Amino acid sequence: MTSRPRLRRDESGNAILEFVFVALLCFIPMVYLVVAVESVTESMAAVTQSARDAGRAFATAESSESGAQRARVAVRLTMTDHGLPDDAEVKFVALETDCASAAVAPALVAGARYRVCVTRRALIPAIPAFAQGHGVVTQGQFDLYLDDYLVPKT
Repeated sequence: MTSRPRLRRDESGNAILEFVFVALLCFIPMVYLVVAVESVTESMAAVTQSARDAGRAFATAESSESGAQRARVAVRLTMTDHGLPDDAEVKFVALETDCASAAVAPALVAGARYRVCVTRRALIPAIPAFAQGHGVVTQGQFDLYLDDYLVPKT
């Protein structure tokens, strides 16, 4: 019986290539998921802070008209601070209702109570706009209680 010499295949280095290939297949989607979640989380933090800033800006204004304007400016500044575009909507609703209800015109009167709602649609990165629709709606709210002893400023 003739023994044939075994052909030995050199497999050195294959394990590293397989590891890199599998790691990339798992790593790339995981990094994308982290970036997408961070984008939505940043928008949530921005609208929450914007609602709070808008309520405080309104409460410290000299009149209802200037208060509403100051609230819009506060939202714009907070969005800019977070590095987001100025595409958030701010509205005041009655305190007992949710942010989906109709907006009210806030007034600087003693004992008034409002809920400040700031809404923004966060787009997921690397997905075309037509594929993701309106994006992820992020909403922040702040319950605003005007002081019972509020003295109108003249």
